[in-house]
Formats: sequence, structure tokens, C-alpha cells
Amino acid sequence: MAAAAVGEEVVAVGRPATVAAIRRDGIEVRSATFGDGVQRVRAETEVPEGASVILATKAYGLDDVLPGIVAARPAEVISFLNGVEHMAPLRAALPGVPVAGASVAVSALRASPTVIDHRSPFVRIEAPEAAAGFASVRALTDAGPSVRVGGSEAEVLWAKFRLLASLALLTSYWRQPAGAALSEDPELTEAVVSEVVACSAAEGVPASELDLVRALRSVPGGMRTSLQEDLAAGAPSELDALGGALVRIGERHGIPTPAVTRIVATLSEPA
Repeated sequence: MAAAAVGEEVVAVGRPATVAAIRRDGIEVRSATFGDGVQRVRAETEVPEGASVILATKAYGLDDVLPGIVAARPAEVISFLNGVEHMAPLRAALPGVPVAGASVAVSALRASPTVIDHRSPFVRIEAPEAAAGFASVRALTDAGPSVRVGGSEAEVLWAKFRLLASLALLTSYWRQPAGAALSEDPELTEAVVSEVVACSAAEGVPASELDLVRALRSVPGGMRTSLQEDLAAGAPSELDALGGALVRIGERHGIPTPAVTRIVATLSEPA
């Protein structure tokens, strides 16, 4: 909600119950970085006509929200969905509309429909060069988060996807925080890293296994992932958008993914 604080018109779009709560209470953000406070923003159940849309649902929510975005005939859409498979259906549904895939690195918890706990000491946004002229990117830049614009969309999405998929799958599989999960079975960790990097390269984004391992080791040891939390709670999760996507990419390119396949199969079993 920092964009609202610097004078941008922000409209929160959600389900009726969430919209009613935001209209009543505003959106409360608790952040050591940006400060605590309540922002009163306009809340609607439909996307405003011609809006600059920031798409930030869970990956599995795309099908639900896409018809409303299409109906609004947006000026532009920038997506912060996790994964790499969502851009094709998004573009197919919005011919002629500028669409870009971006990523955000942040640890935050939605404590209630109107309360956001910002836990990490950073918010880092990466957007491709193609989105440099987007009004939404300019607004985010002015609002205070670290925003880097550059590279191709594939490079931006895969940079996050390699790290997130590896970390989320391993923490969820071992049901442990990052440090313990990465160390539990070094051979499995190595296999997951190798398969993720191979899939990335096959999709035209070469990467180093060593760089990915270093990135994983830089994650705070006590960190838990949202996939891990959602699976533990029996809630809808992004398992398919992360692990399932890697299996499909591997199959498409003839790359074996036994470690990822094993983890996905285990996590897909009923609790």
C-alpha cells in the first residue's frame, strides 16, 4: 500500500467478503522497514475499466481472476505470480494488451483479510526491460521498494523460480525450515538443484548449479516457505505451479527429473 501513501490511486480488488472488510477497516501493514499503519484504499469486486493491473494472486488463482481482468480491458498487466507457466495463458487471454511477468522477493504473512505482516527487511522487485514504461512499475519504484528493471522476462521469472522451487519443494518434503531441509539429505538437495538448473537451461535461461546452491545457502536457516505452510494446513497450494511445472518442462525437453517427481508425488499424497 506504499503506492497509495505517495499519492497513487490504488484500488484493491477482491472477493465480496474481503472487499467489505477493507472498506470497513482499511489495510493494515506491519513493517519494520516501511513502518506500521493503516491505508484507506478503494476496494472493489471488479477490476476498474482501463486499469494498470498488478496481478498478485496465488498461481492457482489465475483462472478465477482472469475473466474479470479481460472484461476490464486493462491498459497493462504486470504479473507477480510464482512459476513460469502462467504467462502464456495470460497473454492468450489479453491480445493487444501490454503484459509482463515480474517477480518479488519478500517474506510476508497475511494475518487476516486486512492485515499484512511484512517479515523480511527487504522488498525486492525485478521487472523485465519490456516493462520499463509501465505505469505500475513507475508507481512501485516511487513507492519505496527496491525495483530493478532489466533483462528478459524469462531471465526475471527463472531467477526467482530456480530458488523458490528448490527451497519450497525441499522444505515441504522434509517439513523443516530451510537450513535443516537443505542439509537433511545432501544427495537429494544436489539432485533437485541439478534438475532445476537443467530445466532452466532447456528453457533458454542457462544457470550455474554452484550459484543456485550459494543462493539457497544464503536463505535464513529458520525460514519456512508458503508452500510448506499451505500443505501443512491442508490448504490450496502452489505445488503444481512449482514442482508440477518442473516435471512438465523436463518431459517436454526429455530431461529426467526423478528427484522432483519423487517429491511432488509424495507431497501430492493425502495427509
